[in-house]
Amino acid sequence: MALRFHNTLTGKAEEFVPLTPGEARMYVCGVTVYDRSHIGHARAFVAFDVIYRYLRFSGYEVTFVRNFTDVDDKIINRANERGISAEELTETYIQDYNNDMQALRCLPPTHEPRATEHIPAMLALIQELEAKQLAYAVDGDVYYAVDRFAAYGKLAHRRLEDMAAGARIEVDTRKRHPMDFALWKSSKPGEPAWDSPWGKGRPGWHIECSAMSSKYLGQPFDIHGGGADLIFPHHENEIAQSEGAKGCALARYWLHNGMVTVEQEKMSKSLGNFLTIEAALSKVSTPEVLRQVLLSSHYRMALDFSTQKLAEAEKGLARIYETLARADEAISGNWIGEGPDDSSLANRFREAMDDDCNTPRALGVIFDGVREMNRELDAGQITEAATLRSEIAKMGDVLGLLQESPAQFLEHQKQTGLAEVSLTPEAIEALIAERTVARKEKNFQRADEIRTQLDGQGVLLKDGPTGTTWTVK
Repeated sequence: MALRFHNTLTGKAEEFVPLTPGEARMYVCGVTVYDRSHIGHARAFVAFDVIYRYLRFSGYEVTFVRNFTDVDDKIINRANERGISAEELTETYIQDYNNDMQALRCLPPTHEPRATEHIPAMLALIQELEAKQLAYAVDGDVYYAVDRFAAYGKLAHRRLEDMAAGARIEVDTRKRHPMDFALWKSSKPGEPAWDSPWGKGRPGWHIECSAMSSKYLGQPFDIHGGGADLIFPHHENEIAQSEGAKGCALARYWLHNGMVTVEQEKMSKSLGNFLTIEAALSKVSTPEVLRQVLLSSHYRMALDFSTQKLAEAEKGLARIYETLARADEAISGNWIGEGPDDSSLANRFREAMDDDCNTPRALGVIFDGVREMNRELDAGQITEAATLRSEIAKMGDVLGLLQESPAQFLEHQKQTGLAEVSLTPEAIEALIAERTVARKEKNFQRADEIRTQLDGQGVLLKDGPTGTTWTVK
């Protein structure tokens, strides 16, 4: 099965055929850096990180561009509220964002351009649009004339007249059409500003991505991605700008991730359920737990985030890591080797990922592999278990999971769980030692009492050939 993506532009699942064989060029809209990133951002960037990883796994040489919007009304207003410069504000939040992406195991893109570093390219693009009578200047502002671009609305699958009739649009009598949007905004006192043919000002939001994507990827390029909330107007406007100026497609495959709700409600500061990535990470033993929750639904589908899902992911990852720890102990540090690329397990994983990067199915394949590895270990088939161990590690690399040593993950989980358990590790170990002695003396009643006591206090025991281990519920 060949790799297929669901293309928002056509509304169909299509085989991925890059413009240049063996290469893939992808642009994903980044964040506007005026605040901490939230789990909606995390959902988008983990989804496209997996697509990036899988393209590389599939043998493509990938150029991946993800931008920063570092000039915008929200940035200016927030900086003014705090009495600092826009640059100081954006630097702070870019660093926070980078820390969040690192915690979530997202690979760095090939290029991560900032809007403020690409003003000349934006000015040149606006001038091209003016020359083609797709843009017009009014009092130092420049607007895109949407009714002069015949294909406007093709990404959202909507007609211009329907959009204008149904939209809530701020009235601006200087616009020729209510849906016209700003390419360049004249500056106000105290705002960041750059020289332009229309006077001092700053770029509109949409023109930034058109300029930066074409600079690093050319036009057309292969994949353009982002959240479903960007389809209209942002991505629709990018298409109008880029294709209007250049006379060719902007991107061939348009991919969009679904939105995130929290406990079945839209995430909102007014509802008190707005959750930053930093806050979400504080609820889990390791970032991999949050990453697995974000991959538990297909990237195009809506994801409802809940504490129950975090708990389920924690337990699921713990089961995997416990088996990996068991396998590593059985293998005793010997070279695991490379698992076969055409095994049944590997083929099922690729089939899942070739189907529009279906991560829930791919996770299911990993859990199947873990169950099979347990059976091989039970049967003493160490070579077979070692092969499965290698295969599962490679699958984990594609999903950005299973990146910790089993011992490290289980220790993190244990320490996090201890915060909710009244016993200290030393007390737990002492009870386990007492239980071991009781079992040797065939005092099974006392051994069962200790197990029940620990279970009631949130501690689970697991007996194995090398002794008893424990985890926190």
